[in-house]
Amino acid sequence: MTTSTRGAAKVPAVLVLEDGRIFRGRAYGAVGETFGEAVFSTGMTGYQETLTDPSYHRQVVVMTAPHVGNTGVNDEDMESRKIWVSGYVVRDPARVPSNWRSRRTLDAELAAQGVVGISGIDTRALTRHLRERGAMRVGIFSGDAVRDDAALLARVQEAPRMEGADLSAEVATTEPYVVPAIGEKTFTVAAIDLGIKGMTPHRMAERGIEVHVLPATATVDDVYAVNPDGVFFSNGPGDPSTADHPVSVMRGVLERGTPLFGICFGNQILGRALGFGTYKLKYGHRGINQPVQDRTTGKVEVTAHNHGFAVDAPLDKVSDTPFGRAEVSHVCLNDNVVEGLQLLDKPAFSVQYHPEAAAGPHDAAYLFDRFVNLMEGQRA
Repeated sequence: MTTSTRGAAKVPAVLVLEDGRIFRGRAYGAVGETFGEAVFSTGMTGYQETLTDPSYHRQVVVMTAPHVGNTGVNDEDMESRKIWVSGYVVRDPARVPSNWRSRRTLDAELAAQGVVGISGIDTRALTRHLRERGAMRVGIFSGDAVRDDAALLARVQEAPRMEGADLSAEVATTEPYVVPAIGEKTFTVAAIDLGIKGMTPHRMAERGIEVHVLPATATVDDVYAVNPDGVFFSNGPGDPSTADHPVSVMRGVLERGTPLFGICFGNQILGRALGFGTYKLKYGHRGINQPVQDRTTGKVEVTAHNHGFAVDAPLDKVSDTPFGRAEVSHVCLNDNVVEGLQLLDKPAFSVQYHPEAAAGPHDAAYLFDRFVNLMEGQRA
């Protein structure tokens, strides 16, 4: 990625998809070039949390909401230390943000962090194209990076694909750290950081849990060195078929029978640990308005998603696994994709979405309470 930040709003920009479709607009954020997987997010709010979600590493995010940047950027809603998207695509950027917490414009923040974007294109047409053709590689070019269309297309087609990408170690912490319990400490949890969002350990801390966040490279011995009451596997980017080390660690946890909770990438890790396969969705689920049914209660939740891969597990039966019986606990009501797993003979479950809900909605917050109940049951 090469970037500059001067006069971006007036600089022509070009978005080139790997199948040759081209959109022309104006630079937004930094000026230069960037590559990634083109995906779309259906959330109408929460763009700051989206941008700073490590699960978006190496993805160019297309916002389906037409007007983006209205509330500017503040210093409180960052979900990690930086913006992780490799590019950003909006139709109508806000000219002047209006929010009492705003500290700077979204355009300025993107530029300051070197994120190349494009505005002024028909994001409805682009989203429909991705829905019909599937997520694909893309490049955004502006300023001196703009060349003839054939040369730009060749650059895009040389970029790496998301399939086979092992990315969690690129976004995870390199050193362990502790998020202390809020109020009286009741439990200790070892959280494997595969791309964790800041709100996730905070949700556990609210429930009296002291969270020891460990690097993606942590071993089973590292996990049990903190004497955990439970183990958590976070969200994260990349292809779960490459995550052999986290799968091995999770199997070690399952063998010991420690209460286990996984979200997003952690759900795919549990699927693999149980012997199920994973596969790439045509265009994935991204946004904060995805309907999911909890099959254990019949309740329907509106949930926050960011995943391009899914677990291949049977929806209509209980499966036998090396760790006992397992079943699909949650399912997406749009397309019947597996959105959760649970073991029936051990204290372990996972969901494919984001119950920490930053940004909202909070329908799935009860899952952290379910994790607490598992630890309470194990202690009793």
